Amino acid sequence: MDFGLSEEQQLLKKTVREFAESELAPHSREWDEKQEFPRAIFSKLGELGLMGVVWPAEYGGSGMTTLDYALVMEELARVDAGVALSVAAHNSLCSGHIFLAGTDEQKRRFLTPLARGEKVGCWGLTESGAGSDAGGTRTTAVRAGDGWTLNGSKTFITNGRIADTAVVMAVTDREKEKKGISAFIVERGTKGFRAGKKEDKLGVRSSDTSELVFEDCRIPSGNLLGAEGHGFIDTLRILDRGRIGIAAFSVGIAQACLEASMKYARERRQFGHAIAEFQAIQFKIADMATRVDGARLLTWRAAFLRDAGQEHTAESSMAKLYASEMAVQAALDAVQIHGGYGYIKEYPVERYLRDSKLGTIGEGTSEVQRLVIARELLKLRGMVR
Repeated sequence: MDFGLSEEQQLLKKTVREFAESELAPHSREWDEKQEFPRAIFSKLGELGLMGVVWPAEYGGSGMTTLDYALVMEELARVDAGVALSVAAHNSLCSGHIFLAGTDEQKRRFLTPLARGEKVGCWGLTESGAGSDAGGTRTTAVRAGDGWTLNGSKTFITNGRIADTAVVMAVTDREKEKKGISAFIVERGTKGFRAGKKEDKLGVRSSDTSELVFEDCRIPSGNLLGAEGHGFIDTLRILDRGRIGIAAFSVGIAQACLEASMKYARERRQFGHAIAEFQAIQFKIADMATRVDGARLLTWRAAFLRDAGQEHTAESSMAKLYASEMAVQAALDAVQIHGGYGYIKEYPVERYLRDSKLGTIGEGTSEVQRLVIARELLKLRGMVR
């Protein structure tokens, strides 16, 4: 078994880290306070080939691996988790669904500008009454002439207010329940499609989160994504990859907590000594470092399995579950190590704590991950995935 990164992967990691330190770090606190989405950053990420990491060059992508994508996500989240989250929704969810289920024409028309960073994407699954129970979708799509009419709304949509392209799930046959849900591509500017309420969030505040509203929204028949009735089925496959991204996102936040804690422990003096000399602090840092490495390895394993074309549903959920809960604990420990300074905005660890919690909720709560893992291990047909 080889746990090392190739020279190309080390260079990728270094490049993204330098970009994040120079382009994100100076602005992260301001973006967080203003809840400001840095649209210009996405264009720069597109120029680096990071808005279409895993998609083939023929569709504007960089043709890299899922492990490469995990490295990108970790390095971005280490500096600004909000930016990383928006990149994840754009790459794994919106672009991922188009690549998975789209026709060649749809990929060339919609995926190419997304992969180049010319457009931003969002993915509309969650509704006010359909969170973990995605099968409870109420948004409808009804055939109308040579197209479809969409009515309903989506909530908690990352990039919702600023996205140019949305992939949206809607019910096309209520009697078929989950097998009656289909996916559609909706472009910004389409009549009857608008952004709704912008959410005022605890963390990842540089990432836009808003409602999507559809009121007699007419779209052409060619915007049906995948086979009619396959939207929910394809969604499950999309989430398997997405959870690897959120695991890497959580690892990045936890790595930032570790680095900040080590730096502070060496500098802060109490009772005539650097607090790094105190065993209580040493144990916290030792535990934090061990958990970060464990989560990173779980994430890399899931990415490796996907790149090898192997089944990875349980492994993706394990990585996401452990990494996200570990990141919250790392952030709590980082705040504790910083003492009173950990509770004020002059130091970044309070932001890491606020940002980390999203990982245990988005793309399937921790409770859902445990159900997925148990179902896969016990070979059961569960309610959720």
